[in-house]
Amino acid sequence: MASVNFNPAHILSYLELPLDNAPALQANPVQFLREHIKSLPPQLLVKFSAVTTPKQRTVIPTIRNRRLQHQFTFQSARSEYPALWEGRGRMGLTEGEEEKEWAQTGFLEGSSKHVGNLGKLLGEYEEERKAEHARVARRQAADDAFVPEEEEDDDDDDDSETDMNVANPANDDAPETEEEQRARFLQKVKELFIYGMLQDADYDAVDWNDELDAEDDQEEQDRWFDDESEGE
Repeated sequence: MASVNFNPAHILSYLELPLDNAPALQANPVQFLREHIKSLPPQLLVKFSAVTTPKQRTVIPTIRNRRLQHQFTFQSARSEYPALWEGRGRMGLTEGEEEKEWAQTGFLEGSSKHVGNLGKLLGEYEEERKAEHARVARRQAADDAFVPEEEEDDDDDDDSETDMNVANPANDDAPETEEEQRARFLQKVKELFIYGMLQDADYDAVDWNDELDAEDDQEEQDRWFDDESEGE
């Protein structure tokens, strides 16, 4: 958390609000940000880093949108967050379960929607990867077996499908390509960043940067979290 002085009087004065609002601001700075973030300049917003954490600020729609706009490159992300790179090995089940348990019990202090999404993100990466490989293998096998010129009755179709599945079982343990590993790594870094969990990330440079605001920010946020909810 940034070591800056937090003076409610400066903020209230800028917004032309009564100074007797100071206790409420100090008691619940996140709620205050929800209501006034678009009305405050970056030089005043950055002061909230002294009284809020990146995880706490995740519940603010404007901040989530700004984090969505932030882009990572593979080289910089791997250099800054080498522990997240799984190209030479994958996270073990024990570590994944520990992170999932933490997300379910401690993240966002009971915000169930995002806790559930984050628990899946941290604890089920391996299961999702294997499921995707199985789906790709099944689609490829079906494409290879499809012959438009030939017509077969239903019984023959069933027999052919059974034979195909026996001859070409989906290989759940097929190794990822380097491109797939990089894409999954960047997705993980981006999602952890959005949820305020990426250690040593420069959140101040993003959270208080109004140049990252998108006109359709709410629509983009809804699409992001709806995509995650579909996996629940």
